[in-house]
Amino acid sequence: MFSIAGKRALVVGVANEESIAWGCAQALRAQGAEIALTYLNQKAEPFVRPLAAQLSAPIVAPLDVRDDAQLEALFAEIRTTWGALDILLHSIAFCPKDDLQGRVVDCSREGFGVAMDISVHSFMRMIRLAEPLMPNGGTCMTVSFYGSEKVVEHYDVMGPVKAALEAVTRYIAAELGPKGISVHALSPGPLRTRAASGIDHFDELMVRAAERAPTRHLATIEDVGAYAAFLASAEAANVTGGVHYIDGGYHVVG
Repeated sequence: MFSIAGKRALVVGVANEESIAWGCAQALRAQGAEIALTYLNQKAEPFVRPLAAQLSAPIVAPLDVRDDAQLEALFAEIRTTWGALDILLHSIAFCPKDDLQGRVVDCSREGFGVAMDISVHSFMRMIRLAEPLMPNGGTCMTVSFYGSEKVVEHYDVMGPVKAALEAVTRYIAAELGPKGISVHALSPGPLRTRAASGIDHFDELMVRAAERAPTRHLATIEDVGAYAAFLASAEAANVTGGVHYIDGGYHVVG
């Protein structure tokens, strides 16, 4: 029903084969897109390189979003190799452990700043660099969670951080819509990823979420990838600015 054959996609956030970003990268590639992947550092590189090889990715680059030089070098390589970019998928979030596992009111200024910079502002910076490479339009996506709008026990300060990420999605969608660039937030339910493992009592959260979801089971990274691939297609060109729930209906149950 849809194809993204020939499109060029940058996927940021693959840590291993359980990453949401990996599910998205696989789906985008399966639908015909070329993939560029990044890895956080030398420790992460051995886990990401084999995955990139599976996708025949022509671009595999280091990216710590706190390093502006790395970010600019990545987009310079995309311009040199591809000349343009059609899809950006941002799936990174971080908060220092002491702030992540404490009360929101106790979150340190430094910890909150780090969480906002890596989890939210990095998406803004990437879109700003991607915009000149999308003269004919494109699709930018990030990953959120239901804790952005309702209090989810143990999600703590990441709730306000994800709320900011969703607000950024709406505002940039409005700003770039006239250029044919759509912006989306994907909101899967709890998934067992390396990033999620830092959340206190995460196993309990997953069990309760599965019991609560109307489908009685959690989403998979493949579910998220399939939705992302559709949003990247021409058939979804008139959809933008939304939070897209891929959670077995978890968000509709009070």
